[in-house]
Amino acid sequence: MPTTAKSHAAPNPVIVLDNARLALKSADGMIDILKGISLAISAGESVGILGPSGAGKTSLLMIMSGLESLSSGTIELANQDITEMGEDSLATMRRDKVGIVFQAFRLIPSMTAIQNVAVPLELAGNREAETLAQTALESVGLGHRLTHLPDQLSGGEQQRVAIARAIAPRPQILLADEPTGNLDSATGESVIKTLFAAAEAAGAALVLVTHDAGLAKRCSRVLHIEDGLLVHDSAVHAS
Repeated sequence: MPTTAKSHAAPNPVIVLDNARLALKSADGMIDILKGISLAISAGESVGILGPSGAGKTSLLMIMSGLESLSSGTIELANQDITEMGEDSLATMRRDKVGIVFQAFRLIPSMTAIQNVAVPLELAGNREAETLAQTALESVGLGHRLTHLPDQLSGGEQQRVAIARAIAPRPQILLADEPTGNLDSATGESVIKTLFAAAEAAGAALVLVTHDAGLAKRCSRVLHIEDGLLVHDSAVHAS
């Protein structure tokens, strides 16, 4: 049976989980998804999350983003306790402080690349939305694709648009859930390089859920999740 690991202390943490638990309803009653996870992640840190299917990796990412509420425990994001935060305040926090990249690109088919990146900023009332969107797209190598629709872009280019959308608001933490899952290996490698570079340029913490141990070890730290528990938390030493 796995035992919980002691999480590394993080200076100036962007996100802090303390005994975070998540239980969800099922036909058979409540199921424990996350079982008391405590950890802290600092600005500029890159963290890979490994574990078997169903271990709770994506659920951990969901509670970090505020898209899923804890059953018990606490979570702080950018020095604010979001555990009991109302949905409106939480949405604002997520919009301003968190960038999310999913396996599916989630682009609006009728909008160009720059519109897909700019619209969330415009909805937030940002007067520099188009400028920020263009800068973000240029930073991921798509300055020449600003006016292309998603179906005019390759899979790798669409995922880079999604990365640009995530980093355009200059978030403090960038969360990525199997971002190369729908891509071939060569395209996936290009996207991963873009993701790491974008997070570094933004000074954001990067949290990457993956099933690929080699990819996780390119991060500065690796968390192993098993059966809803944090069973290993280790720094990665460059060879």
